[in-house]
Amino acid sequence: MKSLITLAGAGLAALAAGPVLAQEGEAAGPPEIEDSVYSGDWITVGGGAVYSASYDGSDDYVVFPIPMVMGKVGPVSISPRAGGIALDFVENPPDRVGLDLGLVASLNSNRASRIEDPVVKAAGKLDRAVEIGPTAGLSFPGVLNPYDRVSIGVDARWDVAGAHEGMVASPSVSYFTPLSRGMVGLLSLSAEYADGDYADYYYSVSPGQAAASGLPLYQADSGFTKAGATVLLGADLDGNLANGGFALYALGGYSRMLGDARDTPYTSVRGDADQWFAALGVGYTF
Repeated sequence: MKSLITLAGAGLAALAAGPVLAQEGEAAGPPEIEDSVYSGDWITVGGGAVYSASYDGSDDYVVFPIPMVMGKVGPVSISPRAGGIALDFVENPPDRVGLDLGLVASLNSNRASRIEDPVVKAAGKLDRAVEIGPTAGLSFPGVLNPYDRVSIGVDARWDVAGAHEGMVASPSVSYFTPLSRGMVGLLSLSAEYADGDYADYYYSVSPGQAAASGLPLYQADSGFTKAGATVLLGADLDGNLANGGFALYALGGYSRMLGDARDTPYTSVRGDADQWFAALGVGYTF
């Protein structure tokens, strides 16, 4: 899934890249980017709570906290990822097609904690993976109105901690638009592709796991593991996104497990291919 932090970061990054929508009903144009807190260096810190499946493919749901940090320091943009962070080293003009190119690092805790199902728990917890790799994308401003932005991108990450020892790629496309001077909206479509090592680690049932849990043997292979859609709404508490301060975020979404990630007994026998999630969070920008 796309976490609250990832999408809140995408929304604020789009806000920082272009002017803020003028007050509804005003004839004048939007404030210049130089008048925004995002015109120079800026940092957003905060956190939230997520309600989602206890592991990918589970039908048990849990609530857990998430931190948030994002911003821009010099030419480097900092964006959150689920369990990690991304750095973009390419600075782009706000009114032209932009290139994103940098590094992403994240901690993958799938089935390493918060396992509610006793059968899946009996199969054993997995080690946390530390995933690092490149991130790249393009953004297109002014698609449907002068202030919106369409972004496409992909993260590719390899485990460097010796857990799954594989690779996972996450392509996405998102549409960001201000809804008023104090509110923004973001729609994101995303998917996940895993290589054979990643799929085997998270979705295969080994003889040892089958003996411990009673689940049937299963061998997973590479392929797309999930795809979904997410909607984010962000609202500035003083009604003006351009001056920073506190903002609230609400997030909801759906994803569908695919391929061997859908057919594995962890999903097909003990879980559900349909995955829902919701989140609330607050951030402060200065």
